[in-house]
Amino acid sequence: MSSFSESALEKKLSELSSSQQSVQTLSLWIIHHRKHSGLIVKVWHRELKKAKSNRKLTFLYLANDVIQNSKKKGPEFTKDFESVLVDACSHVASEADESCKKHMERLLNIWKERNLYRSDFIQQLKLAIEDSNSPRPSEEKKPVKRTYQKIQEEEDDEDDDYRSHISPRNSDITATQLTEELVKALQDLENAASGDAAVRQKIASLPQEVQDVSLLEKITDKEAADKLSKTVDEACLLLAEYNGRLAAELEDRRQLARMLTEYISSQKEALMEREKKLEEYKQKLARVTQVRKELKSHIQSLPDLSLLPNVTGGLAPLPSAGDLFSTD
Repeated sequence: MSSFSESALEKKLSELSSSQQSVQTLSLWIIHHRKHSGLIVKVWHRELKKAKSNRKLTFLYLANDVIQNSKKKGPEFTKDFESVLVDACSHVASEADESCKKHMERLLNIWKERNLYRSDFIQQLKLAIEDSNSPRPSEEKKPVKRTYQKIQEEEDDEDDDYRSHISPRNSDITATQLTEELVKALQDLENAASGDAAVRQKIASLPQEVQDVSLLEKITDKEAADKLSKTVDEACLLLAEYNGRLAAELEDRRQLARMLTEYISSQKEALMEREKKLEEYKQKLARVTQVRKELKSHIQSLPDLSLLPNVTGGLAPLPSAGDLFSTD
């Protein structure tokens, strides 16, 4: 979708907190953009290594939420995360304390219990954590220096991204391309979640028991409880997916607002250029018109040669050279 980009994901990851709401909100947004799973996992892995030590576990919690909740929609994230999880776990564990490592091991046990990954792969992840248990003192200081350098590089990259966003002149995108992207973004919003009447009707039609805890007292047998439990699960899935779509739509609209701002800015610059050119050509036209006027006046002041008298006046013609040297 038009709203997805590396910079958008990087920004969301930088704002990620350890709260359940923050993790779930970003997870829903990521799952909505699952067609970019390969790039998402690549950016996640890169930003994980840039993150401060006390935030790295949250990145693993985010991966866990994405892997578990995207499983019904497709295996993309499960496969793509598998390619980086060994390195990611090793990296997180190398900067983690014992409490953090226990949380990591608990996470791996959950993956094993729910068959998210093969047992041998889970064992690889556990070994990656164990192998990082005894770093040498000299090695503990190196990540600090590397982290500082990475932060400097990250700030430079962010400055470049900022300049590329606010300066249409520095952008490689032509006015035509920008117009086409703007049109496409507007077309994408025609099918936005907020306009999905069918889903809104489904949500409005959910039974009252799903929304009112006090009605649970009316359930008297296991069969009714199981039926309600199934309905609640379906309602949760429906609402989670719709909330994810709404979150993506919100990001789409923010992106569209940025595109419109950039487009208006580029059009204003183009208008100023055209006005400047127009003024230049008006001045050239005025100069040429003045030259034309003066030339016409000059031509009118010149004498008409056809009106001059005959300068020979009927006199005899001058003798030729032969006449002058004739002996007669």
